[in-house]
Amino acid sequence: MKKIFLLVVLPLLAQAQQIDKIITRSETERIETYLASDELAGRKPFTPGIDKAAKFIAEEFEKAGLQKSNGSYLQSFPMFKPQLLSVAASIDDKTLESKQVAIISKEATIQLDEKSGFEVASIKEGENFGQNAYRIMSAKKPTIAFLHESFAKYIPRLSGRGPLKESQPTVIFVIANAIPTTFKVSATQQVDKLQLSNVVGILPGKSRPNEYVIFSGHYDHLGIGKPVEGDSIYNGANDDAAGTTAVMMLAKYYAKKRDNERTLLFAAFTAEESGGHGSQYFSKQLNPDQVMAMFNLEMIGTESKWGKNSAYITGFEKSSMGEILKKNLVGSPFTFYPDPYLDQNLFYRSDNATLAELGVPAHTISTSKMDSEPNYHKASDEVKTLDLDNMTEIIKAIAKSATSIISGQDTPSRVDTTKLK
Repeated sequence: MKKIFLLVVLPLLAQAQQIDKIITRSETERIETYLASDELAGRKPFTPGIDKAAKFIAEEFEKAGLQKSNGSYLQSFPMFKPQLLSVAASIDDKTLESKQVAIISKEATIQLDEKSGFEVASIKEGENFGQNAYRIMSAKKPTIAFLHESFAKYIPRLSGRGPLKESQPTVIFVIANAIPTTFKVSATQQVDKLQLSNVVGILPGKSRPNEYVIFSGHYDHLGIGKPVEGDSIYNGANDDAAGTTAVMMLAKYYAKKRDNERTLLFAAFTAEESGGHGSQYFSKQLNPDQVMAMFNLEMIGTESKWGKNSAYITGFEKSSMGEILKKNLVGSPFTFYPDPYLDQNLFYRSDNATLAELGVPAHTISTSKMDSEPNYHKASDEVKTLDLDNMTEIIKAIAKSATSIISGQDTPSRVDTTKLK
């Protein structure tokens, strides 16, 4: 019995000792502190701050020894940045104020009325705004949506949405308590074609190089906004410098181990906050049938509702991935739980969604208390609000929980796309 016990325990102890030397609190703090620093000014797309962040992540991937794709760690793609110059609108011959209209379009000139062939949608009083707005903005055809006046507070955020991808159809939101008989909207915009970049590093698999496991997080945030007590920088320490830090730490860990049978892809996505554009572009570069699992890491810098050494997995019931991760942590103090915030629709709101909708067991791991997170999307989301010790333990737990998947021993079941949404 002693021999059997030693055969089981000694490899676990060796793994624990190795991980403790590589995934350290000091390294977590170093990376997190830079990504969430005032120097990067909130890492908003199309700003010098996000370019500095991308350069930093790429340099860290290179130090770790990850391979590049097509000669670069930067996975660049075109986007369109519109700036609204003028807008005029009316419903049933009643003139609307500009603050009652939101334009989402990459067109320089927009002219439409009830005869223009736009799809017509609405969000009625009491309906779930988030779910319905996501559905409307994901439309494949030009659409005009009429919102009940109770949703007027969302117009500024919809108006500021961007950048936009090349395939984005024009979507217009108008405040109206019912679908009008007649309507007119005209607008002009300045539209700039610019580039954004994901940062991607590759660790080739030994025996299953064409089977991929993804570790991802988004490195963009909201940039500079309205000052709160003199602070106008939305640093995004938890959202999602924390997840990006974890991706970089895991890259260093697995690159030193070099025992992954499946190929590991480490991706820091851009433009998550403005529509998930980075992850959408990244996903289209892959054959989803070759992606065995996706660990998307989002806001892991604070304690979960269960306290330390715990996190939740969105879409837990949609594949067997969560059960595999829990199995690999048996005997450790860490526990994964199913997502407790189902009303928040988190499975479809983060960078895992595009691949999950294609059947990939792609899930987001988070600790954020979405019903009471005090610093979410606020200028107060700074490093000093994070529990870096607990965050380091979470990163270690993710590394341990993924062991049997990256070795090829376990393969999570696919997401049943017929039962999504």
